[in-house]
Amino acid sequence: MDAGRNVRTGRAPLRWGSGIMIVLGVGHLTLLALMDGAAIAAWAERGLWAAVPLDLAGGAEPTAAQLQNSLTFWAGPGSFSVPLVLLGALVWHLAGRGVPVPAWVGWGTAAWCVVGGVLLVPSPYFLGAVAGLLIVLGARRARLRESGTV
Repeated sequence: MDAGRNVRTGRAPLRWGSGIMIVLGVGHLTLLALMDGAAIAAWAERGLWAAVPLDLAGGAEPTAAQLQNSLTFWAGPGSFSVPLVLLGALVWHLAGRGVPVPAWVGWGTAAWCVVGGVLLVPSPYFLGAVAGLLIVLGARRARLRESGTV
């Protein structure tokens, strides 16, 4: 398949957008492993079941170690990174099959990443907004192709 056809069908923006999402998610998990690998290793040492316990009783103030343990969880497996990688992989897969991705997926991703970027400056959240807009562009091109305009 030639590159010109790929651009006209909307596959190129979808592939770029999904690639950005996958890189952001995997990069986030990789940085966490590099920066806080000791806490993650401690989960395995303690046994993974309830490695990050919830205090539903609302007892005593949490210790610094408990707060760090929770922070590591919410920055890693409990964060946006795993769903972002999965969404990026899904968009990549659909683009490869020529299945249009709805524009609302792109708009939602872009909006979420703009809000995240505003709240956490500086951050790579804004790259996620670019990925979302690329999905919107791919959806628009697919819609134009289906209507026979392209």
